Amino acid sequence: MAKSKAEFDIIVYGASGFTGRLVAEYLAKRGVKRRAMAGRSATKLAEVRDLIGAPRDLPLVEADASAPETLTAMCNRARVIITTVGPYQLYGEGLLAACVKAGADYIDLCGEPNWMADMIAKYEKTAKESGARIVFSCGFDSIPFDLGVVFLQGEAQSRFGAPLTRVRGRVRVMKGGFSGGTAASAMATFEQIGRDPALARLMADPFALTPGFHGPTQPDTDAAAYDDIAKSWSAPFIMAPINTKNVHRTNALRGHPWGRDF
Repeated sequence: MAKSKAEFDIIVYGASGFTGRLVAEYLAKRGVKRRAMAGRSATKLAEVRDLIGAPRDLPLVEADASAPETLTAMCNRARVIITTVGPYQLYGEGLLAACVKAGADYIDLCGEPNWMADMIAKYEKTAKESGARIVFSCGFDSIPFDLGVVFLQGEAQSRFGAPLTRVRGRVRVMKGGFSGGTAASAMATFEQIGRDPALARLMADPFALTPGFHGPTQPDTDAAAYDDIAKSWSAPFIMAPINTKNVHRTNALRGHPWGRDF
């Protein structure tokens, strides 16, 4: 388990950015106690604090990815760090490493499997030793699929006594668009692939985040197809290569309760 005693339960790192502000506002509206907002500028954080209607005495923490000592100090003060500062492959490793060392839990909304695979290889063993729990991809797009499969499989096991061997995910209606951070993460990933073509194979591998395990051939989702179950046509979903990896990692981390042929 991660450390149980700390000055703050939650610190939102990147709270002065667009997504970080939304997270901080969500926590403020629900009256979450023992929290703080963090970012590079205390002045900007104070502006956001006023904008979202948070208490004037809500603590503000200055921390910057370019100053590792500030990340270490921040992680030593919190049980959980929620970070919205991306692209993570450019700005994320320092914070993740600091969380692992401090035994603080780390949560992000990363959609960069190349970076996630690298961080798993580098820090998983140390995180287990310190008790830090590293949770990637907690943004809107991955949660419905990852937790959707968890809940669906739980229902299947309850009703039928066995997990489903195949689950289809469909997006029918979605509002909004890509944020600037999401676009920047995509561009950073494309640039990395341009420098290292081997990353293209990792991006195409649905088991890229389950080191040591490679399951069965997965359904082809690269082309439009008629779905007999939904009675409609479906097209490829741009986030499927990320969400599929996260679902398989969840299955692997839980000891394959849905089978090794899922």
